[in-house]
Amino acid sequence: MSVALDATYSLGRNLSGVGVYSRRILFGLAAAHPEEQFYFHYRPHRFLRSLRETLPPNAHRRLLHNAPRAEIFHALNQRVDRKAPLTVTTFHDLFVMTGEYSSAEFRARFTQQAREAAERSDAIIAVSQFTASQVESLLGVEPAHIHVVPHGVEPPAAVKPRREKMVLFVGAIQKRKNVARLVRAFERMPREWTLVLAGAADGYGAAEELAAVSKSPRSADITVAGYVTREELEDLYARASIFAFPSLDEGFGMPVLEAMARGVAVVTSNCSAMPEVAGDAALLVDPHDEEDISDALARLAVEDGFRYELVERGRARVAEFSWDRAVRETWGVYQRLRG
Repeated sequence: MSVALDATYSLGRNLSGVGVYSRRILFGLAAAHPEEQFYFHYRPHRFLRSLRETLPPNAHRRLLHNAPRAEIFHALNQRVDRKAPLTVTTFHDLFVMTGEYSSAEFRARFTQQAREAAERSDAIIAVSQFTASQVESLLGVEPAHIHVVPHGVEPPAAVKPRREKMVLFVGAIQKRKNVARLVRAFERMPREWTLVLAGAADGYGAAEELAAVSKSPRSADITVAGYVTREELEDLYARASIFAFPSLDEGFGMPVLEAMARGVAVVTSNCSAMPEVAGDAALLVDPHDEEDISDALARLAVEDGFRYELVERGRARVAEFSWDRAVRETWGVYQRLRG
């Protein structure tokens, strides 16, 4: 079987969630099926950069222009410019269509792109059941054409934990991530606790979210770390005792599993894909309710036994998610599509 994939988002050292997914699927498939031929396609603005990349022996570099010539084309980030004979598209989330989390112009462009991708796809991979339900309801795709293939989790680096009384948030600062409510909820934490916000402050509504930090009576205990490297992030995970991720909408939520894999107790939202990913291994809160978030943080701050229990549940939960499984199930979608 020859398979072409959109590898555009797999380039770079510090990848986004979509980038991590793309790279894991691309290189995982090539390693799992050395007898098959894979074609890694890059959009024009990334093609030259791709020349620095060493590809697997059974992978070939191509420019993504028109429909790729292969038995199957897999669009790894819900964008299909030209339909191939057999097309698979991965949908990560549709929050742009459902909330005020972007500009009107971007929302219109995103919605058109999502609808075109759905219409041009013979099969759709959704990264969670929540995203699958949105693809069905918002884009009118028949459930039989949607396959749920969860993400895996990146293994932790060999960094020795040295837990501090620190609450850690990881993610781009933007309205959807609910940072302002988290900051206000943190204000009721015991005085010895600190809050670290790790993520680029360039998302939609970032300035408004970060205004809560400057206005906070606990501003001296809050660090806005900005963008951090993978090494710096691993160090923060090793120091944190609580991971707070009260996002308003997530198609999956990789940071939740990352924190669990690194032995950090998790507080996250009771909506979108969060309950599905976290299971019983996190303390779930209403992300619109500052008091609920605050109560959860305070409980984990003082109840050491419960915090350790969540850590153990988290380690068990993470074992259910792997990139090997994601690769295997993705290949299964290809095989079913070929009949």
